[in-house]
Amino acid sequence: MPENLKFVADLALILTSAGVVTVIFKLLKQPLVLGYLVAGFLVGPHLHIFPTVTDIAEVEAWSEIGIIFMMFGVGLEFSFKKLISVGSKAFITAFVGIIGMMGVGTLLGVIMGWGIMESIFLGGMLSMSSTAIIVKAFEDLNLKGQSFANLTMVVLIIQDIVAVVMMVLISTVAASKHSAPGKEMLMSIVKLVFFLIIWFVVGIYLIPTLLRKFKKYINDENLLIISLGLCFAMVIIANSVGFSSALGAFVIGSILAETAESHRIERLTESIKILFSAIFFVSVGMMIDPQILAKYWKLILSLVVITLVVKAFVCTVAALVAGANLEDSVKSGFTLSQIGEFAFIIASVAVAQHVMSSYIYPVVIAASVITTFTTPYWIKLATPVYNALDKRMSPKTKSALDAYALFGSGNEGKKNWSSIIKSTIPNVVIFSVLSFATLFVIFEFFIPFVKKLPYIEMIPTWGFNTMAAIGSLLAVSPFLFGIVRNSPKVHELYRNLVKENRANMLAIIVWTLFRFTIVFYFVFTILVKFFKFTKWVIILIAIAVIFVIVLSRHNLNRFTKLEQKFKTNLNGEGDEAMRR
Repeated sequence: MPENLKFVADLALILTSAGVVTVIFKLLKQPLVLGYLVAGFLVGPHLHIFPTVTDIAEVEAWSEIGIIFMMFGVGLEFSFKKLISVGSKAFITAFVGIIGMMGVGTLLGVIMGWGIMESIFLGGMLSMSSTAIIVKAFEDLNLKGQSFANLTMVVLIIQDIVAVVMMVLISTVAASKHSAPGKEMLMSIVKLVFFLIIWFVVGIYLIPTLLRKFKKYINDENLLIISLGLCFAMVIIANSVGFSSALGAFVIGSILAETAESHRIERLTESIKILFSAIFFVSVGMMIDPQILAKYWKLILSLVVITLVVKAFVCTVAALVAGANLEDSVKSGFTLSQIGEFAFIIASVAVAQHVMSSYIYPVVIAASVITTFTTPYWIKLATPVYNALDKRMSPKTKSALDAYALFGSGNEGKKNWSSIIKSTIPNVVIFSVLSFATLFVIFEFFIPFVKKLPYIEMIPTWGFNTMAAIGSLLAVSPFLFGIVRNSPKVHELYRNLVKENRANMLAIIVWTLFRFTIVFYFVFTILVKFFKFTKWVIILIAIAVIFVIVLSRHNLNRFTKLEQKFKTNLNGEGDEAMRR
């Protein structure tokens, strides 16, 4: 067979075996993901009963594309609006559960003599549940729409985000083996937050606007090509700044999810995602080595028991801590008790980056397969477990749990502070990042470029610096205005807090001064960059500039236009018109 057709033969073998095995699994009413894994095992290099794939490296390259499309699909199903609207209960449940399982996994790894990083990533994999399996189970058991199901689905979204962060940290650890990993990880998290905000804000501001502007020229074919082009472009951008391909695909998917064309894009890319996801899961199945499974069966059994029992307990406690009632907590805990597909991706990236030992990959897959089979039965088991707990629980304990579940619902002060935090902190973070990014581009790229223009040397230094300083201040002034601006709603909340307790005035003043200090830092940085005055003179000038920025009607108008455009794109106004 010609060399260029060998991969075609491998692809034919992969897809044919996957098709046959998944039909069998469909008849058995088992998840298709398991069928892909079994198909990969059958045609992989460790079992020679059936024809075997010849070029594993080529399949792994295609499976990398599978990861990209899977993460792109996860991003398309992700909703920032939904995430923001769910409140604190799901966030607390997710993070307490993740931290608890990471602690359990880390302890298990340390007991087995693994390195600290291997142990931490094992805990991370144990904390990931399977969105695909749980959604399928909810459909089969007709549980969609129940309160515990809604809570569970949002927890799964948060787990997906944490999984993306873990993949970033894996790359960081791999790159910092000869330096301080703790410092590198902290810097990577800061860098990740910075770039996510930039990508999200710029993406939401530009992409929906462009799609709306050119909507009459965009048919299904154009939209498919544009979406895939954006996906791969963001993958390249993410790689160029040191992040994984998976992160880039997830980011652009989540941005496109906020556009009016999100449902069309999801429909158009569904077949491509299914194809490459199948190749990925089949390639995962190829990694299953029976000899390793036989050698590490005790570890596999330990992971299964920890996932089914300990994870159910940890996730139940996490939901209780978050304020869910006992019934919803138990059902959510038992539902989340399996190892999800993200564990495969984390394991594959960790092994490829030599952060984890290669045998961990098939061990995690084996444990995941077993816990996936048990998921429907474990969800059903939650009800009798809750009934048993409810019968054996004393009335005093029940009333305490009920009171805790409703804790804070009538505290108006807490509600006001919560609303202020939700309204102001995102603005402070986002506009601070945008100010920093704008000044970085101006200082590092724009000004050096302008200095190279012909005849620019004819302008005296003081004149050039003055124009550069004014231009820089004008560029960032809408963002600085946004940092200190209070909406009418926030002013009303401030008044309510002061009426409730005059001591709240001190906290309001401190928070306001903190925001003005951030604005002062940016203004001071610009002035120091271009002028040689004494620091006290620059401080006085900076204060005067801040007053101009805050009181300027022009800045208010610019900021309002920017804010309205962003909200229009994020809220998807005009969606129905575009879909028609």
